[in-house]
Amino acid sequence: MDAYFEKTVGERVKRLRGERNLTLDQLAELSGVSRAMISRIERAEASPTAALLARLCSALGVSLSVFFASAGPEVSPIARREDQPVWRDPESGYLRRAVSPGGTGSRVDVVEVEFPPGAEVRFDGQQASRAQWQHVWLFEGEMELTVGDTVYTLRPGDCVFMNVGDVHGFRNATSQPARYAVVIDLGHR
Repeated sequence: MDAYFEKTVGERVKRLRGERNLTLDQLAELSGVSRAMISRIERAEASPTAALLARLCSALGVSLSVFFASAGPEVSPIARREDQPVWRDPESGYLRRAVSPGGTGSRVDVVEVEFPPGAEVRFDGQQASRAQWQHVWLFEGEMELTVGDTVYTLRPGDCVFMNVGDVHGFRNATSQPARYAVVIDLGHR
């Protein structure tokens, strides 16, 4: 993750915590993430993993997509590739690119993901995401998605639809990278 985006992640966590009038201790208790780690994230001294960030977002009452949505005042109907925010999960190495133009008020969010060979990300149930639905459309490679108690194996061209709150894991069990798009209906914001 580049330093600018790492700083942005920290600022967003701190802003959302402030908007909800939560202390570091309260957010730590709600999320199960240590107070020290939250403080380090807010100061851009640590890069949260996808699972840790999902726990923080759930405790803050937002989904990962809403968290990553652009908060800038500039609105444009086009998001140039070179301007699209990119975040890399420090644990699994997966790369998440926010493709959708930010600030448009659209209820749909489009994300491009590059998932490394052998990588896996596990999530707890995400209560804040229960009102959101998503399609995962695989372009290259092979992916296993755990949705509720069901494991789906996706191959190029396959697409699966699910409630975001039911997603428990993404796994690339192959020796090849996987690339896919996630199209999320953010529901009412």
